[in-house]
Amino acid sequence: MIVVVGALAQPQLGAVLGLEGTLVEVPGVLTGGHRAGVVLDGWPALLPAPGTIPGLAIQPTPQLARYAAVMGLTVQEVGGMQVMGIGPGPAADHAPIVDRDAIAAEIADQILQAPAGTGADLLAWRLPMMGIWAGSRLRARASAPSGQGIVPQRPADALRVQQRSQPFLGFFGVERQVLTHALHQGGQTAPMTREAFLSGDAAVILPWDPVRDRVLVIEQFRMAPALRGDPQPWLLEPVAGRVDAGETPDAAILREAQEEAGLQVTRLIPAFNAYPSPGALCEFLYHYIGIADLPDGCAGVHGLDSEAEDIRGHLMDRETLSALVDAGQIANGPLATLSLWLDARRDRLRAQV
Repeated sequence: MIVVVGALAQPQLGAVLGLEGTLVEVPGVLTGGHRAGVVLDGWPALLPAPGTIPGLAIQPTPQLARYAAVMGLTVQEVGGMQVMGIGPGPAADHAPIVDRDAIAAEIADQILQAPAGTGADLLAWRLPMMGIWAGSRLRARASAPSGQGIVPQRPADALRVQQRSQPFLGFFGVERQVLTHALHQGGQTAPMTREAFLSGDAAVILPWDPVRDRVLVIEQFRMAPALRGDPQPWLLEPVAGRVDAGETPDAAILREAQEEAGLQVTRLIPAFNAYPSPGALCEFLYHYIGIADLPDGCAGVHGLDSEAEDIRGHLMDRETLSALVDAGQIANGPLATLSLWLDARRDRLRAQV
């Protein structure tokens, strides 16, 4: 019998880990823990102090054992009790994140769904990407269905998953499913095998100065064009980046504008949200136009050393970008579509800013 406290004692995470037990009181007070279950050093510290905190006395489960190995959680003795859910030392100073308990439960589910032979060290290294994927799934569930009025709503059993596996887990992952789905004229398909790349949600932005009518685009090396054999794997792109766990798409793209281009965006104009390649990628993109002051000389070389980024900015008139799109010189889909979107709305948007 052990006692779990903090995030481990919350219903959402406990349900994933199969934890059931009896409520007990543990002496002391918890401090920190705002990102428990999301980052490795996010667990709270339990300090000796008057009073008690609630805990759950449980029988350990295999799910908890695997999860604890990834998260670096161990049992610690507190007041004669064997307690889990606290860090080994002082709590790290993390700010609270949105939907912490739901994201932590999604991450736990990913840990348990990983192939049995996957090492705890690899899964611990993947935590940032698992958090991104967790946030993506939560946003998808909360989103309004697309194609309303044209595409009918299917019942819950319209998609039936018979088997699932993950044949690859690295920075990204690949999921394979054997499934059937409802047919347009009734009935179900025969079982089929499909795979998808688990990339998670991202946000993209085209910074635009409506006074000077100019934009800033970036240039960086991309692996996929290089693998394809493209003679120019350095692409012109919009500023872009993943939406981190607990982060909103708006906050993510403002952060990326600073990291990748050194820009302070004064206003975000949502453009559209879309899957760029839904046949194979789970990626979902939030597209923005960003109002920014773009004087001469504001483009430079930016990026995070920790992410091996080498990003060069290019300042150009909006019409120059439009001409590049027309000439087939923009190979990045989000940049081409944002350019076309802005061209069609330029006058209306300039009147509003």
